[in-house]
Formats: sequence, structure tokens, C-alpha cells
Amino acid sequence: MKVSTGQFNESYLPILDGTSITVKNYAYWLNKKYGKTLVVTPKVPEFEDHESFDVIRYKSVSMPKRPPYRLGLPKFDRNLKELLKNQYFDIVHAHSPFSSGKIALKLAKERNIPIVASFNNKYYIDLKGFFKSDIIAKHFLKKIINFYNQVDKVYTVNYKTIDTLREYGYKGKVDVIGNGTDFIWDKDTTNDIDYINHLYGIDGNMHVLLFVGKHIWPKNIKLIIESLVNLCKLKQQFKMFFVGDGYAREDMIKLVEDNNLQKYVVFVGQVLDREQLKKYYLRANLFLLPSTYDTSGIVVKEAASLRCPSLVLKDTSASELIKDNYNGYLSENNSLSYAQRIIAALNDQNKEQVGINAQQTLVVNYEKIIDEVFTRYCEIIKIKRQY
Repeated sequence: MKVSTGQFNESYLPILDGTSITVKNYAYWLNKKYGKTLVVTPKVPEFEDHESFDVIRYKSVSMPKRPPYRLGLPKFDRNLKELLKNQYFDIVHAHSPFSSGKIALKLAKERNIPIVASFNNKYYIDLKGFFKSDIIAKHFLKKIINFYNQVDKVYTVNYKTIDTLREYGYKGKVDVIGNGTDFIWDKDTTNDIDYINHLYGIDGNMHVLLFVGKHIWPKNIKLIIESLVNLCKLKQQFKMFFVGDGYAREDMIKLVEDNNLQKYVVFVGQVLDREQLKKYYLRANLFLLPSTYDTSGIVVKEAASLRCPSLVLKDTSASELIKDNYNGYLSENNSLSYAQRIIAALNDQNKEQVGINAQQTLVVNYEKIIDEVFTRYCEIIKIKRQY
């Protein structure tokens, strides 16, 4: 059976985050195995798509205070309606409740086709941070929940995120479909590890810590830097790589300078080449994600796929599948505890096995995820066509 699908999201390449990577893999594998797939997303200036599937871009402007994200303006794009008019969909999937999700919802209603929507973010934190007002944030949160109330099926990435949806006021049924990874372990990692060592002039025995993701304060990255200060006080040798970009980057650099951490910390910037990014994961001894903001922590799974264990906070969404000292490490939410857990993890005689356990228990490749997604799509299409 072939199914034509549309994947709608607010962020896509060259913007790299968990959702954009997920959308790319959904589109790639669906298009390769199960039928024509189309991605609909805002335009990014001077970026051209070179995918094995079609991508339709619509007008956008830079989002204030949130580079590199774009604010989609589909109502001001005269060509969008024409571009979509000749596109056939059996089902549409909204990965965002904003402009792209609204396009998907409108298409679904006009054509009487099913729409599924993924809930991927703790939107209230973003809204309150952007508007600096609890009242305005809650107003827009109601609009977001109203969007999810109109779709045929809601997916999220784990059970803790269902709790977030409930807190926001959503009362409908929610299904869990976890995120995957597109990284594949290769036993011969010597060249990739040597490449990073040579690039940054570090010894092969140096402990390397890694963060990959948006450089924004809700990800609790200040705690990482404060923990690095404690590592120095505790005489722990290390090199810390921050990979990514975001509005907090310059303030992070200043915080590192204020604490005389320059020789220990490298701000790599955004790495668009996935093979290049893979080298950083392979060289890292420990991945750091002290975020209470992330829903799934797709980067934890990326690290695990390359046998790099992660240190996350207890009772967070990212910790849902992690068993302390077995397939990762857990910490309290303070810089001293986090620093002590870093030292314990780096000096854990069993850390190689912890990395292997992480790979075996946390990682599912996207092709397998898409097999499940396709089966669910077919069930939803069948039900919709009965009415």
C-alpha cells in the first residue's frame, strides 16, 4: 500500500533541532518506503533544499529574540495556495501547532482527510520567556490546546510529556511514538576520534564533555558552566564542547570568560554536516543535558547510538528511560551535584559498558520508527474513510 503524506513543521534545515531532524527522517523514510512525501515549512533566506522528496517553503520573517528561527507568514504568501492545490495527500502530519500546523489543519478540513499532530515542546516556557507575561502566555497556550483538540490523533514522545499536555489542559487520547536516531555505530572510530583530537590539539586521554543543542537558557546551560567552575576547583581535567547556536551564545561566552574557563571550553557553533557532528559524539566521554525543558532529549539518543552515555537530571522527561549507572547517569539540579556526578561518571570503571547499555536500550533507528508510523497512518486513514 502506498500513502501520500505531508509533513508540516515550523523548523527545518538549515535550522537543526530535534523536531527538524525528526521531520527530515520521517519524510526520507516515508518517501523511500511508503509513498510520496512532502515537507511544508517556512522559507530560510539563501538556503536551497536538496532532498530526495519535495519541500514547499512559504514566506517568513526572522523571529525576534529567537535566531535562527523563522516566523511563518502563509497568509502573505500568494504562491502557497497554488503550490498546494495540485498536491494530493492521504494524511497530513503537523509537527507544530503554529503556522505550519494551521496550514495542515486547513487542508485536512477542506479535503476531509485525517490529520495527526505531534506535541514536541514545553510551549508555556517558550511563551512566557518571549512575552514576559504569564497572562499572555496562558492565552496563547489555550490556542495551542485548541489546535490539538481539532486533530484526529495526537502523538508525543514519551509518557512524561503526556503529563505536560495534561497540565496544559488537553484531555483527549495521546499515543506515544518515540524519537529515533539516524546515526549508525561503526566499530572503527579511530579516525573520527583522532580528527577531533588533531583539530583542537587535545590529548587522546583528555576527558571530553559535550553539549549539542540550542543555546537558550531554558535548557539549563548556565548550570553546565557553573558545574565546570566546580570541576576546576575539584582538580578535574576536561575539555568542554558546546555545539549549536542560539540567543544565549554571547552571554554564555561572557560567563565562561568571567570564570576564566576559556582554555577548557570550546564554542563550536552550529554543525550542519551530520557526519561531522558524529565525530564530536564519538570523541565525547560524557554528554551533558541538565535540561528540564526538553521533552525527549533526542540528543541523548544520538549520543547513545554512538556509545556516549549522558548525564541528565532526575525526574525530567529526558530521564524517563535512563537507569542510573546502567545506561546513563542521573543528578540533582544543582551545580555541585552535577559536577560531582560528572567526575563520578568520567572515573566510572564501568563507563564503557554504560555506553554500550545506552546504545542497546535507548536507540531505535528511524527506519523502524517509520514502519510503526506508517502502520498507524494506515489505521487512521481507514477509520476516516468509513465516515
